[in-house]
Amino acid sequence: MNVQEIKQRFGIIGNSPLLNRAIDIARQVAPTDISVLITGESGSGKEAFSHIIHNISHRKHGPFIAVNCGAIPEGTVDSELFGHVKGSFTNAVDDRKGYFEVVNGGTIFLDEVAELPLGTQARLLRILETGEYLRVGSSKVQKTDVRIVAATNVEVYDAVQKGKFREDLYYRLNTVPLRIPSLRERKEDVYLLFRKFVADFSEKYRSPSIQLTEDARQVLENYSWPGNVRQLRNLAEQIAVLEKNREVDAITLRHYLPTEQSSTLPMIRKDGGQSMDFSERDILYKVLFDMRKDITDLKKLVVEIIQHPDGINHIVQSNPQIITKLYSDVQPFESEEIRQPINIEPAPVAHTPQPHYHPINLAEEVEESLSLNDQEADLIKKALKKHKGKRKYAATELGISERTLYRKIKELNL
Repeated sequence: MNVQEIKQRFGIIGNSPLLNRAIDIARQVAPTDISVLITGESGSGKEAFSHIIHNISHRKHGPFIAVNCGAIPEGTVDSELFGHVKGSFTNAVDDRKGYFEVVNGGTIFLDEVAELPLGTQARLLRILETGEYLRVGSSKVQKTDVRIVAATNVEVYDAVQKGKFREDLYYRLNTVPLRIPSLRERKEDVYLLFRKFVADFSEKYRSPSIQLTEDARQVLENYSWPGNVRQLRNLAEQIAVLEKNREVDAITLRHYLPTEQSSTLPMIRKDGGQSMDFSERDILYKVLFDMRKDITDLKKLVVEIIQHPDGINHIVQSNPQIITKLYSDVQPFESEEIRQPINIEPAPVAHTPQPHYHPINLAEEVEESLSLNDQEADLIKKALKKHKGKRKYAATELGISERTLYRKIKELNL
């Protein structure tokens, strides 16, 4: 079976060289039993490739199951994958088969495999090496013959460097790497996909077909598509249902597209061989730290004024940077005259007896915790309090998965 035949059989649309290369790798690796690690951005179609690998392999008549590892709570993931015996934990009222036992002789697709806890990763490594595993709460060794196809939308090697993913498991899964190109790397396929989706939805909802003007087609092809094929499909469905004018121009199309700025988070930037993840949480931390520094400077200035009420000129001269910053924050520069150095003349002070001021210890005022763990714990507590302890809504508020929130609560002893 060649690449074109696979496209026709599995309904894959596109002529991008990167897409054709990915399909060809899947075609070559399918007849073997070696494990495959599929990488690519969310919504790029990783699960579709797992179906290709299974359905053109000798296991095609065996069972296939797709498991989203990120959606399984950390406390039950071992039971879900490997099964458990009666009484192994609370509510374990009977023996239960795990996915690896149910899919014996077939293929299991582990999506978001990088979300698995380290203990589960060790169990998975044993299956890859020996085909053996233990049910939760049992000492009897079980055997399984399962082909593992894993997928992730994160840089697994970066997770290995940070100690969040086992290095031996990474190399064992990554026997054959298969990278799915993002939609912005397949600009020549965007219009073809859009036309197919629109035709399907027009038929489904019994509405007239949609036509794009040339300028709208340019907008469609030049957009970054952070949600990839999934986002394009949703866009086509919206237009097919909502748009009254069946000829869509660029201005109309832009109303359905999120702004580019909001579509680029989170992002990964590589500097000097090192990678750093930037997210809204990191930006929030930076803003909080900047605010803390400003407040600390202001406290210091107020204390000096209290200690030296008749020495305003001295205080100004000894803290020029703080004075200038405070002035610029409350009085924006509007003319060249204001940009001149600030010269504050102290007001005449009557020589009256001054009350004695005791020195104030600034240590408690200035020394504050800059620990990211403390800030993270504080944000989690606030989110849980806001949603009355409901972790699902708290996780949504924090922009993380519910399982990640559960892990953070355990790590921070909240």
